[in-house]
This record gives sequence, structure tokens and C-alpha cells, in this order.
Amino acid sequence: MVTYTDKLDGIRPEHLDGFFEGWPEPPSPETHLRILKGSSEVVVAKDGDQVVGFVTALTDGVLCASIPLLEVLPGYRQQGIGKELVRLLLLKLNDYYMVDLTCDAALRPFYLSMGMTALTAMVKRNYANQSGRPV
Repeated sequence: MVTYTDKLDGIRPEHLDGFFEGWPEPPSPETHLRILKGSSEVVVAKDGDQVVGFVTALTDGVLCASIPLLEVLPGYRQQGIGKELVRLLLLKLNDYYMVDLTCDAALRPFYLSMGMTALTAMVKRNYANQSGRPV
């Protein structure tokens, strides 16, 4: 049974295998845990001890929030886990004026169904650091 929590207690790198699918230089599970701990807000989906999905937010604590990462492991997709992760995170971010994210065009219908609005965004990627900034 999949459960949801915003607590990272007990989550270790070995509980984070299989994420960042398709990334040429994915973050290691250790770096993934650093990402989760460094986020302003996080919600994880767990099946037992294994994390099967997560979503993160970064905020200024006052006005603005951004959702940089949402991922569900392949074997758990199409079960509503991603939708529930976003729903729970948006509840946590409800007091912010703006909640922004960027996504590929193919994902727009998903986020539109969550009450978000499509806009144009600009991004810069430093692919040399795709696996994470050095410690």
C-alpha cells in the first residue's frame, strides 16, 4: 500500500533507487537525499520503506514557490501517485501568491488538470552538473 508523507525520517539512500530515469548523468541516491533534505517542501510516496515517488518545492517563504521535481518510479505510474503528490504539495503551498513550474509540452495536460495555467517559461541548464553540484 502506498502512503504519503512530508517527513524524511528514516529515508536512506538505498530507499531512493531508480529515480531520474533517462537522465544521462543522474544524481546518485546520496545526492537525491540531499536534494530532498534541501528542499523547502517535499512530499514522498512510499511502499513500505521504498520511496516510489516524490515532489519538491523551493520557496522564498513569503510570496513565491517553484516546483522543480516530480517523479514516480516506472512500476508505480498510472496509479494516481503523481497526481496525489502534486495535490498534497499544492495544499502545503496554498498560502503563496505564485507557484510556478516548467515542464515539457507533453506534461501540460497533467498540470492543467491540477488547476495550473500554461504560460511561457525560460530556463538555463548546466548539463555538466546534471548529477548534482559537488559537496
